[in-house]
Amino acid sequence: MKAHTEYLTFHTKKRRELVHLTPTLETILARSAMTEGFMLVSAMHITAGVFVNDNESGLHSDIWQWLEKLAPFGPDYRHHETGEDNGDAHLKSILVHHEVIVPVTRGRLDLGPWQQVFYAEFDGQRDKRLIVKIMGE
Repeated sequence: MKAHTEYLTFHTKKRRELVHLTPTLETILARSAMTEGFMLVSAMHITAGVFVNDNESGLHSDIWQWLEKLAPFGPDYRHHETGEDNGDAHLKSILVHHEVIVPVTRGRLDLGPWQQVFYAEFDGQRDKRLIVKIMGE
């Protein structure tokens, strides 16, 4: 088995933002020369996440609205007693999760017809890292 690892750095323009990763992941996969295996895509921060879903703006709005209902931005988090202001971002990260594993088949990401990979930033406007690790042959 072989492995290929790359790191991506994001510095989003907004505090909360979605970044469409699929085209970048396809380029990384091509560089790896792997044809069969798995790609791990993992946010390396506790206020970000990675998920697979449709690349449709209405759905993206629904996702943000749903997350905001479950973990609204505001001052009423115990975490803020430490001097932070991102308690909601930590909870949103738990809801979305920090990583996905995507199968690689015949040298391509083996995603369903509408599936795309996204990085979700919940406390941005500063450097954040993401690891992409491909394992296989």
